[in-house]
Amino acid sequence: MKLAKFLLGAASFGIAVATINVQAESLRCNGDLAQIGDSKGSVLAKCGEPMLKDSVCIPVEPSTTAPGSDGKGTTVIVTPCETVDEWTYNPGSGQFYTTLRFERGTLKSMKYGARVP
Repeated sequence: MKLAKFLLGAASFGIAVATINVQAESLRCNGDLAQIGDSKGSVLAKCGEPMLKDSVCIPVEPSTTAPGSDGKGTTVIVTPCETVDEWTYNPGSGQFYTTLRFERGTLKSMKYGARVP
């Protein structure tokens, strides 16, 4: 009997923790959730246009392949930077401004700012 109560309590705790993590990594929009892994198009369809859009070019390491296509030397493929987009949403009074960071067109992270008055 005690074991059953313990297992029930542990399962309830696990569900509660999982729910907190989902809420921490999502933005509620029009009855739907924008979540990590969503595409830009999906977030746009769920949440509409953000109040602010920003793009940043982050330098990346050049990638190399060897040998070169002619069999002599090394071919270097240089990508000067990778564009990272940040969209900021105002989810409504009493909520927190939320900035979504997209890398390669996919939602990678969320950052919460000041509370909306």
